Amino acid sequence: MVSHRRALDLRQGVLWRKTVFEDDQGRRTQIESLRFASFADQNLCVLRLAVTPLNHSGPVIFESALDGCRSNLERLPAYVGAPVFAPEVKWEKWAKSLHLEPVALNAGDDDLYLEMRTIHSGIHVGLASTLLPSIPPRSNSTERRSAWLAERQMFEPVMGETVSVDKFVTIHTSREAPADRISALCREKLGAHLSLGFDHALAANAGVWRQKWHDCDVVIESDPEMTQAARFSIYHLLIAANPNDPKVNIGAKSLSGEGYRGHVFWDTEIFLLPFYIYTQPDTARALLMYRYHTLRGARTNARANGFRGAQFAWESADTGQETTPKWTADGRHRIWTGEEEIHVTADVAYGVLTYVNATGDTAFLSRFGAEILFETSRFWLSRLEEDAATGKLVLRRVIGPDEFHEHVDNNAFTNRMVQWHLVQAARIHDDLAQHDPQALAAVAARIGLSPDEAAEWRQAAGRVLIPFDAGRGLIEQFEGYFALREVPVAEWDGNDMPCYPVGYDHFNAGETTLLKQPDVVMLMYVLPDEFSDAAKRVNYAHYEPRTLHKSSLSPAIHSIMGIEVGDRARALQYFRRSALVDLIDNQGNTQDGMHIASAGGTWQALVFGFGGFRVRDGRMSFRPWLPPGWTAVRFSLWWHGSRITVCIRQEDATFLLEPGSVSRLTICVENREINLETGHVVTVSLCPEAAA
Repeated sequence: MVSHRRALDLRQGVLWRKTVFEDDQGRRTQIESLRFASFADQNLCVLRLAVTPLNHSGPVIFESALDGCRSNLERLPAYVGAPVFAPEVKWEKWAKSLHLEPVALNAGDDDLYLEMRTIHSGIHVGLASTLLPSIPPRSNSTERRSAWLAERQMFEPVMGETVSVDKFVTIHTSREAPADRISALCREKLGAHLSLGFDHALAANAGVWRQKWHDCDVVIESDPEMTQAARFSIYHLLIAANPNDPKVNIGAKSLSGEGYRGHVFWDTEIFLLPFYIYTQPDTARALLMYRYHTLRGARTNARANGFRGAQFAWESADTGQETTPKWTADGRHRIWTGEEEIHVTADVAYGVLTYVNATGDTAFLSRFGAEILFETSRFWLSRLEEDAATGKLVLRRVIGPDEFHEHVDNNAFTNRMVQWHLVQAARIHDDLAQHDPQALAAVAARIGLSPDEAAEWRQAAGRVLIPFDAGRGLIEQFEGYFALREVPVAEWDGNDMPCYPVGYDHFNAGETTLLKQPDVVMLMYVLPDEFSDAAKRVNYAHYEPRTLHKSSLSPAIHSIMGIEVGDRARALQYFRRSALVDLIDNQGNTQDGMHIASAGGTWQALVFGFGGFRVRDGRMSFRPWLPPGWTAVRFSLWWHGSRITVCIRQEDATFLLEPGSVSRLTICVENREINLETGHVVTVSLCPEAAA
């Protein structure tokens, strides 16, 4: 290889490459490519490949294949120690599995067609492709094997002459159409796009991206590196979600890698959903509809564990039934999260109500959201136990977000979120009874809801135990946490992040007060109205030094809460850690896929942290702070069908309410009520110490 350049154009979702190769005879050939998966048509992928013989002439063969012989990593062999392998070595060493079987392979006069079927679920996936060369080929042939089909076109350019080929691929599945229609749909769409050509497809894709960036962009003036990092996160958030399919969600590694097998976690509701709620509300609704469509699986989970109602899976796939593996990939350690990390059920409720509060989508609430809230409240009522000594309701043998500590009782994050969940479900029940009794009657008829259940939820909420040390004003992470061994952090890595103390790792840190990520700090973040600033400062000061941030979810939350409590230097450090997690691989495992929840956390750190945006008492509130050197942060938010553009500067902030469903809006800026009217820019002076 003589030279190589590669660029991802975030503005229009296009990957460009340009490489010059030299063979053992000194012949140099330039290959340039441009490829994209169309945002204008989700069934279309396009590639342009151009080849130029720079100092020679001779035949050039383009081979275009549809390859169904794809496998997935399955199990890691056991090794002494903890060796780190390059991705290509892992693909050689790990056990692999096949999930697809061929249904059809055929080559038409102008196209190729491959259809595969998933072995377990029986979903058909069809792909049709064709090549559109810049000049007629000298010859054209096809070859097929098992589940692989290829077309070859041969050209004979002279030295310096460029030959290019455009490849169009259309994709349909039996999730969108009957299996016997997939081939026809792929070929019909292929013909339509061929008639319009590459440039039309490229322009249509770019047009959709322009609108996406109009709604979602965040700009940090005077810090281009962090602006680029923020846009990198936003780009991946935009390509990870499908607003047109309410039966899918976002895996922990999005679609970018093998990690976690594409399973869905609490990451969606806590780390990802806020981005979509405030920039792409239709996408947020689709993601929540996934939870509604997997409610049957959640009911199955509850019954299997001996409880009523619906228990959402810690790791969820297409049915919503629990899919968490029982053992680590090397078979050495038992995984308990599927049985014990039950807070995800309250997190789903949190996502539902955050969406409804920001959008005013009461139709979603009455038709879908209420059923989720009520069925999950039933689960909590049956999962809670009465403690004979205190009369309190407790949750035994659980795992909180901090996964170092397993089999604990009364995890503060879990118990407090359950308490909040039950109160909110009872409130929604009463609101529907008063304002939409027909909707309540319909939900009650579907799930057999009795009139007195909401009162039981409210009563139970008041009895839930929250571990608390009144003398120090500290919420105890779980019962017995304060009695654990204190092991100080004594070493930091090159990113100034704490290292495991000598002798400790993920599997024995539970003997100590060391934290993977901070349950109590997280709790105070997700429920900002429930805790005073003084309580946040005391608890942050206690838990922050004990947190190792061995989850990529942790730094963004510490950035936001650091701003709220006045730990501003660390807030900026934590933001950079989150923003650069995959750009510099600071967790050391980007090869397994994007840390998509960290991308969502990065957006939240910018907008909720430095931008100071939170929803307090049901309305938009801002308490911003910018670090020295940042002249401004600009972003947009959607609220009840209207777009608000925001510019935060060191000394003031401007707000513009754009035309939409709301003509007037009252927001709160540093505890001052500010009235916005459509089309009028409002500038508000900021107090330098307001965020402290």
